[in-house]
Amino acid sequence: MHDLLRSIRDEPRSPHPPRRVWRDWALVAVLVPFAVLEGLLRPELPWRFASAAIVVALVPTLLWRRTRPLLMVVIGFGVSGLAPVLLPGATLESVTLVFLLLLPYALLRWGSGREAALGLAFILAKVALGAAAGQLSPVDLVAGFAVLSATAALGLALRWRARARQRELEQVKLLERERLARDLHDTVAHHVSAMAIRAQAGLAMAPSDPAAATDALHVIEAEASRALAEMRGMVRVLRHDRPAGPPPQPDPDTRLADLATLAGPTRSGPPVDVDITGDLGDLPSPVRTAIFRIAQESVTNARRHARHAKRIEVRVSADPTSVRLRVSDDGEGGPRATGAAGYGLVGMIERAGLLGGTCEAGPDPGRGWTVTAVLPRSGSAT
Repeated sequence: MHDLLRSIRDEPRSPHPPRRVWRDWALVAVLVPFAVLEGLLRPELPWRFASAAIVVALVPTLLWRRTRPLLMVVIGFGVSGLAPVLLPGATLESVTLVFLLLLPYALLRWGSGREAALGLAFILAKVALGAAAGQLSPVDLVAGFAVLSATAALGLALRWRARARQRELEQVKLLERERLARDLHDTVAHHVSAMAIRAQAGLAMAPSDPAAATDALHVIEAEASRALAEMRGMVRVLRHDRPAGPPPQPDPDTRLADLATLAGPTRSGPPVDVDITGDLGDLPSPVRTAIFRIAQESVTNARRHARHAKRIEVRVSADPTSVRLRVSDDGEGGPRATGAAGYGLVGMIERAGLLGGTCEAGPDPGRGWTVTAVLPRSGSAT
């Protein structure tokens, strides 16, 4: 109970309450003449002109009900409660005063937990004093409590809905950041790793084979161009001033035939053998992309970290329900570095998990390292 009370007390205000919109001014423009007309046309109201003046003076509280909800509740309900004291016999029976229900609604919708507790306590105290002074009958008291409770509940419901919507947006942003992080690692980092490997090979072979060094420079240039193109695609996704329309996607519509490009020139690393079997023609684009990116990252890691490896094998097979990827090498066994931050394996596991599949990596019993991924053909978690 103590924790519940503390959480209510520490509840912050709803973020970014609108100060005033055109509807607020329209409401004031309607209520002020309505209150004046009510004072003129209802002679049975006690102190009708004074009552109309009080109602007109309270109408502007609607303009600050979102930014100063507690203060407006105190002014609105406080003045209406003091009216019978200042004007003997006046009960402020004006129909126009129904707008005061917007104040507790705004208090629960926009105010902090502390403000809401104080404001509701003030309103209940005002009602209790009115009942004790004989200004409210039991029927009026019950009806007023029901209407006030419904108004407060509506404010809380809309506040909860807005909070839930905000949490959904934050979750979408988090997932988008994770996706961009995977794309950045699996695309740009792949090309940068390839450039580093080629540069090392070119430096090593330059004294004895200048032609090999020239070939390495050509490969580095091609990899840099591809990395720059993919980086520009990601920048377009991140920019806020991009043209209207669906956002561009960093991942192209990858085909499994593109796995053959992973073999590439082999002077700077072990050769890559790619074998694709089974019916893969109707795979959804997310599955094709995931298979390619996981294989790409696995081959890059093998070329960088597999000591004394002589081959890298990429095997893709399919059955009616799933697609299986296996990337293995014959390098020396034992623990293998996965980069300073270790995001490669994390990204592969995330890619597979988002599609309802699995991805595992580890050393083989003898020597070598194997990455295995199994994805459902449907490309969705079940």
